Amino acid sequence: MTDTSQLVVDERLKPESFGAKLMKRPELGAIAGVILVVIFFAITADPAMFTLSGFMNFMTPAAQLGILAIGAALLMIGGEFDLSIGSMVAFSGLFFAVCTVTWGFPLIIAIPATFIFAGCFGALNGTIVIHSGLPSFIVTLAFLFILRGLSLVGLKWATGGSTQLRGVREAVEGDFLAPLFSGDAFQGLFASLANAGLVETFKNGTPKVPGIPVEIIWFVLIALLATYILLKTPAGNWIFAAGGDKNAAANSGVPVNRVKVSLFVLTACCAAMVAIITVMDAGSTDARRGFQKEFEAIIAAVIGGCLLTGGYGSAIGAFFGAIIFGMVVIGLTYTNFDQDWFQVFLGAMLLIAVLFNNAIRKRVTGER
Repeated sequence: MTDTSQLVVDERLKPESFGAKLMKRPELGAIAGVILVVIFFAITADPAMFTLSGFMNFMTPAAQLGILAIGAALLMIGGEFDLSIGSMVAFSGLFFAVCTVTWGFPLIIAIPATFIFAGCFGALNGTIVIHSGLPSFIVTLAFLFILRGLSLVGLKWATGGSTQLRGVREAVEGDFLAPLFSGDAFQGLFASLANAGLVETFKNGTPKVPGIPVEIIWFVLIALLATYILLKTPAGNWIFAAGGDKNAAANSGVPVNRVKVSLFVLTACCAAMVAIITVMDAGSTDARRGFQKEFEAIIAAVIGGCLLTGGYGSAIGAFFGAIIFGMVVIGLTYTNFDQDWFQVFLGAMLLIAVLFNNAIRKRVTGER
């Protein structure tokens, strides 16, 4: 008879504590960062920052950056970078504006055409990276300048010499798809809440917050969809595998090249989404649209737990990383601090996030 008291329990079968599971989550640092930033502004900022209108004020830029950051996060988990997404915002914004203003296309044609247009350049980026063997950092850095230059040249061609193309709002006015990509959602609900005294109103009775900016809704939906893909689908496993060890992944049957090119396409389409939303809201496009957003998106992804080496990270982490950005850049306007401190914060958060993520990676992998 076997003496069960002598059985040795396999380490892999031991139950893992909640604390150990929590420490392995990529988004832990970003959530902690959000809490610290909230505490900081609760102490130093005007209380108006934490009203409903203040919340919408910082969530709007956070959402625009966050859509880019989620695309960048998935690509980083897959082991690659895209430094051209900021320039892609300008370039796809130019294409979208030309479609609506110059060519007179309705949104049902202009929007899919813009996504296809951006996706083709994303596929080109990925294909060059895969077949040339060059680092994606170098290839996409080149496209950062190429696309920005094409935006300048294209705008001058479309406008006869100007670097701004106007008339988008008038061109799409009345289009049935316009409310999905511009303005505020749930305006009727917020009007009813104002009548019931549940939200703040101006003296004439109109709500101070007319609705939820559509970019916030898209931001949340994209974050949820990306998280589901990463955690609940074979495609998510492929992304982690391709970024962790592409040779081992390929040997296991993962279509590594196809996964990486698809991620470049996804990142470009995220840039196109931001371009469409911002161009429709502003009613115009210009050559500086999306300027330096590629770096902010990558930093938000890193703050959210993505490793620079690939194979580790989360979309929810990038979600919270973008919220930190929005809170700080807008929150400083509610304080007496010089807004240029944002640049200091940017560098400090990047350094802290990399050190924190590196420590977590060593803890998870058992490295010394």
